[in-house]
Amino acid sequence: MQTILILLALVVAAIAALLAWGWLTTRRAAREAETLMPPLGRSVDVSGGKIHFVEAGDPAKQTLVMIHGLSGQLQHFTYALVDRLATDHHVIAVDRPGCGFSTRDDEKHATLSEQARMIGEALDQLEARDWVLIGHSLGGAVSLAMALDRPRDVAGLALIAPLTHSVGATPPAFRALEIRKPWLRKMIGHTLAVPAARRAAPVTLNSVFAPEPWPEDFLTRAGGALGLRPEAFITASEDVVHATGGIDQQSPRYRDLEVPGAVLFGAEDPILLPTQQGVPMKNYNLRYEELPGRGHMIPITAPDECEEFIRSVAISTRIPAGLGR
Repeated sequence: MQTILILLALVVAAIAALLAWGWLTTRRAAREAETLMPPLGRSVDVSGGKIHFVEAGDPAKQTLVMIHGLSGQLQHFTYALVDRLATDHHVIAVDRPGCGFSTRDDEKHATLSEQARMIGEALDQLEARDWVLIGHSLGGAVSLAMALDRPRDVAGLALIAPLTHSVGATPPAFRALEIRKPWLRKMIGHTLAVPAARRAAPVTLNSVFAPEPWPEDFLTRAGGALGLRPEAFITASEDVVHATGGIDQQSPRYRDLEVPGAVLFGAEDPILLPTQQGVPMKNYNLRYEELPGRGHMIPITAPDECEEFIRSVAISTRIPAGLGR
């Protein structure tokens, strides 16, 4: 019995040491990430948190609102697209609630409708009107929620590799995020998730960018380093859990969609299947386009094509100056 107790104590001590190491490593990684990638813009307070955003271009021009995907941040758009589009548009790229340098006060704000509300509230404070929403991946689902909930404020949708319908099983690249117990999610996020993510980063990025290579400056210029923080893991896990049920509730509402626009997919997208997520949106009067040989991260890997796509949607939905919806 004494031997068993000694072994049990050693196991408990080893686990405690591992968690302590993970906690210290996570704290250090978070500090390094925020030093490497400080906030690019400014923030506004909204009910349930704050929204961090970058604003560029002339506010008198047509407003393009850019909403990133799962485990991302607004740098996915500042990487290549914001400056291009800001030459003749008013561009607002946001960190979704809880992502990047935005916050959300509670997990209840992780739902698609709550994220849509919080972003919309921020845009109201900026007095932006007639938004053309550019939503990538999970940001596409949030954009659709905004169009359904506030159709008079949304002038158009330019959806890039969007989540639109149930995917069934979580894609393998994000399966480790599917943690449904909040206490377990937080414990892992503050101890083991970040060291594990650093070690697995090349494999994960290969999967997310496939069949294309991921750029060497992704962790800096595209803000990928901000994902190496406990808050990023916890937010992404909450997003995965709530998107699953949320998209099932949202997709039947597309028959009421009043907003014009289009969908663009990489034909070889391994994360969200074009035939499952893109093609069906033609039933709701959204134009559908594909890029041969491209994958999921086309805002970064195919900026020329994405810029052309966004501009085509913006032109088709443009409202003459002085005329509201």
